[in-house]
Amino acid sequence: MNSRLKSLSAAILCGALITQLSACGTIFYPERRGQISGQIDPGVAILNGIGLLFFVIPGLIAFGIDFTTGAIYLPGGKYSVAPERLQQAVDADGQVNTAALQQILKHELGQDLPLEQAQQIKNGSLNQLAMLQLTVRG
Repeated sequence: MNSRLKSLSAAILCGALITQLSACGTIFYPERRGQISGQIDPGVAILNGIGLLFFVIPGLIAFGIDFTTGAIYLPGGKYSVAPERLQQAVDADGQVNTAALQQILKHELGQDLPLEQAQQIKNGSLNQLAMLQLTVRG
């Protein structure tokens, strides 16, 4: 029974350390990665703080990772154009109708953007992202 209790304690400790090493915000909110700044999410900060209380080094690492990835920041909640509105320019096959997109952007933003030569980036096309000097998030 004593060895069983030690094994359980070791498993719980390992789980806690792994969670803290990979940072709370990054685990709970992966969609927030890539943010540069914003209002700090108190829930994520408290969870990282608890890790800092019990395990100093992993807690510091968790804060570092969350600040570096931007997962500690609350999302802004504002879009220039709502994603639901932009979805109207996408057909059933996933192709973007540039004329419809141009009309939506003109109506929502009040700007006439030249989209005649715009190219749609396909999922998994790392070469296109590299040409645009963009990185994959996610």
